[in-house]
Amino acid sequence: MAKAATISISGKTADLFSAILYDSEGHSLGEYRGYVPDFFPGEHYGDYIILEIELATGKILNWKPPTQEQLDECHFAQPGVEEEEEVEG
Repeated sequence: MAKAATISISGKTADLFSAILYDSEGHSLGEYRGYVPDFFPGEHYGDYIILEIELATGKILNWKPPTQEQLDECHFAQPGVEEEEEVEG
């Protein structure tokens, strides 16, 4: 068998995706729960995590850093603060 160079990881989140943003000191800045954000790699349709990882370095090969606008679209909630749902009426 040839020596492996990369591994492809795919997982279905079943609409239970979550992510936490941290600052450079490890403090939580906000949390997001819901569908896989659009800035994640691959054709994930909001349901899958698809990552190509280089085994020698651990580098995610198909990752492109999200823009601040893309992060803002996720509406990361502050830690310990529940987002209020909009009420029509």
